Amino acid sequence: MARYPPDRRADIPPCTGVLLVNVGTPEAPTPAAVRRYLAQFLADPRVVELPRLLWWPLLHGFVLPSRAPRSAAFYKAIWSESGSPLLMLSQRLAEKLQRTLERKAMDRVKVALAMRYGNPSIGAGLDALRVANMERLLVFPLYPQYAAPTTGSAFDAVTDCLKTWRRLPEIRLINGYHDHPAYVRALVNSVRSQWAKDGQPERLLFSFHGIPQKYALAGDPYRWQCEETAKLVAGQLKLPDESFRISYQSRFGPREWLKPYTDQTLREWVQEGIKSAAVVCPGFAVDCLETLEEVNIRYRQIFLDAGGEKFSYINALNDSDDHVDALVEVVMKRRGRTA
Repeated sequence: MARYPPDRRADIPPCTGVLLVNVGTPEAPTPAAVRRYLAQFLADPRVVELPRLLWWPLLHGFVLPSRAPRSAAFYKAIWSESGSPLLMLSQRLAEKLQRTLERKAMDRVKVALAMRYGNPSIGAGLDALRVANMERLLVFPLYPQYAAPTTGSAFDAVTDCLKTWRRLPEIRLINGYHDHPAYVRALVNSVRSQWAKDGQPERLLFSFHGIPQKYALAGDPYRWQCEETAKLVAGQLKLPDESFRISYQSRFGPREWLKPYTDQTLREWVQEGIKSAAVVCPGFAVDCLETLEEVNIRYRQIFLDAGGEKFSYINALNDSDDHVDALVEVVMKRRGRTA
């Protein structure tokens, strides 16, 4: 007869488990590792909403062979001695969140980090929480603005894992925090801190990861949540309407994605006579390929090559105190407690 791990442990008190989920990263900046990662990512039906019979041959016959070597070069440009920036920064954020919650929570809280694609997997994160005697689970995807390919996919993966559990914990799902005052305050403080060092540019660009226009038309709330985040931050910065814009980056494939596109917007600004610009990416909890390479390297070069003179990328919130405090507030509110 098969033996199963006990549902509850008697040697330690029960805890609330916080599963912190980010998108994921390849294990190395090599074509083989990137191909494995992209194969898992692009096979997700939430990410690419095409019939599998149509998409599967295209993915394995064309997309992966052509995209993996190119993406590996991009990853190599931002890879550190510690490995993937996204993984390293996510780990630091999770560790700092754990320490802060231990000080502020009224009962035991255990934070586990998981990646939707790659490692540490969502299954491994849930198992770590089960070992910690979890009786309540708070699923916390690190996506401030809800989108089906990100937040929705993370929830899918969690529920798929929990299907194998005999006894389920009480579950709460955080499906976004785009307008949470502490999150907005952290973004405002980050922008102000950067401008205190580099000076305020002529324009500020809020660049969010794009999604296909088709997804937005189908009812995905992502676009209006991005716009609300940007407007709340711009309002607290007291920016006039003409001094900031909202754009979308990281489009993939021939379909129309949310517009305006970030690279095109930067070119247009130079044509309008704008010489200095700053870009902030509020949708990314920690810095990653899309911020460190796409924005801070490629888009910087686009702006400067077009005739711009000063380009500034404002780092993601990462493991800053303001960011941790914001996540703590979100966790405590969703647990029905205050910090």
